[in-house]
Amino acid sequence: MSVNPLRLGISAALLALVLGASSRASAQTLTPAQERSLTNWLKTAKRYAPGRWGVAVANQQGDLLWGQREDEFFTPASTVKLLTTGYARTRLGGSARLATRVLGNGEIDSTGAWVGNWALELNGDPTFDRATREGRSLNELAGLLSEAGVRKLSGPLNLTSATGTPNAVYPTTWAPGHWGRVFAPLVGAVTLNENIVWLTVGPGRKIGSVGVLVGSAPQGLDALVSMHVRTVGGYRSRLSVRRMADGGFLINGTVGLHARPRRLVSVSTDPKAVLAEAWARALQNAGIVWERERRIQTESLPDSMETIAEVTSAPLDSIATEINTRSLNIGAELLLRWASGKDNGGGDLTEHVADVTGISDGARLVDGSGLSHDDKVKPTTFIAYLAKFPGTAAGRNFPMLLPANGEGTLVHLRGGMGAGVVHAKTGTLNDVSTLVGYLGRKDGVLLISLMYNGGRVHTAKKQQWKLFRLLGADGVEIPSDSLPGDDEATSPDEQLGGDVEQP
Repeated sequence: MSVNPLRLGISAALLALVLGASSRASAQTLTPAQERSLTNWLKTAKRYAPGRWGVAVANQQGDLLWGQREDEFFTPASTVKLLTTGYARTRLGGSARLATRVLGNGEIDSTGAWVGNWALELNGDPTFDRATREGRSLNELAGLLSEAGVRKLSGPLNLTSATGTPNAVYPTTWAPGHWGRVFAPLVGAVTLNENIVWLTVGPGRKIGSVGVLVGSAPQGLDALVSMHVRTVGGYRSRLSVRRMADGGFLINGTVGLHARPRRLVSVSTDPKAVLAEAWARALQNAGIVWERERRIQTESLPDSMETIAEVTSAPLDSIATEINTRSLNIGAELLLRWASGKDNGGGDLTEHVADVTGISDGARLVDGSGLSHDDKVKPTTFIAYLAKFPGTAAGRNFPMLLPANGEGTLVHLRGGMGAGVVHAKTGTLNDVSTLVGYLGRKDGVLLISLMYNGGRVHTAKKQQWKLFRLLGADGVEIPSDSLPGDDEATSPDEQLGGDVEQP
């Protein structure tokens, strides 16, 4: 997903409007009527969504205008992702890219055969080899290998990574009950199609015949699928997919002779096995013969390995924008891993937040996605981060990396205000609803942190939408370069497992 340059642009009129508001920022306040409205809103919210509410509304310098339990710790859920975005930008820069390579130590002989060692290097690009979204692919990588003159490979699949062990694991900070769900796949250097598998099944040629695997994403997974599907009469299908211990998939059920192909969605239990089959198909598509040994090696490789073919991801800013817009858990964890160089960079992220905000104990973070209940943040910490990070060297246009109202997980925040009035991040778990971000108004930008921990999550979310509409009814679009210091520097399905959009 690319950052829209129009979103990062700014009209002269809006620039004048917001810069004028900045000069009056010290006078930016809430009217007595607005304060009464906030008090009445909170009473209503508590009545309809009992639980613990933390609220902080501040001006664009971070000065508190109105609050409720603003200095208490709350579970933040996916609002952690905006902090992860800032940390990654600070460590890597917004233009950083991840590479996926074919490495080799050898030469091409007169027949086009590669003579010597070769390996695939994967580095945890969350956008790599996706079926229906932007990102580079194994087909492109194999095509570049063919353009280099390679016509034949032999031996096993050797895997390596510049970021550590080439594997994928469940973060230990995630609750085991989440592991293997669509919003919580394996995370690591080996990532294809967000480590989600799509298997499309169609009927056989006649009643009683075995169903057919029409296609898969990643491509070429036929060898990993056991088809226990019988073709029956009619148009209906009853199908299920089961993950097997060996990394394969068992599909059971029936498929109607006249039924349309049906897609089943699962999570990969062995991304390396999936990679091996997808790479074999990519090589075949590129006209390269692989005399394959059916084993996968991750041992150390010679230091003299050189790049034979390489594809690179979109810039970090584009990746981060998609992660925040879709609230993509695997993407946030890979972003944190990329920035920290560790599988578990929660401590580094916590330190970053303290450095930016100046609050020594305002956040205790264990992951980059917010999927863990062990993450804790104070509403005022979010306010301080929203106020101060745009003024750092890495913070330019930071609000534009968060979805605008009407986009992604803010798709329901449309009515009652104009487009682009809000740039914010949601967070949702089975007992958490949070909404943190920027709201543009004629007298300046408001910073808002709404945190709810309780059992009425969907109701709480509706109440949070109401508060943003209340304060943004006469709001203005937030342009880039709108906050102090800037001059220096699909329809989603909100799940209770981390408000991630389904593939």
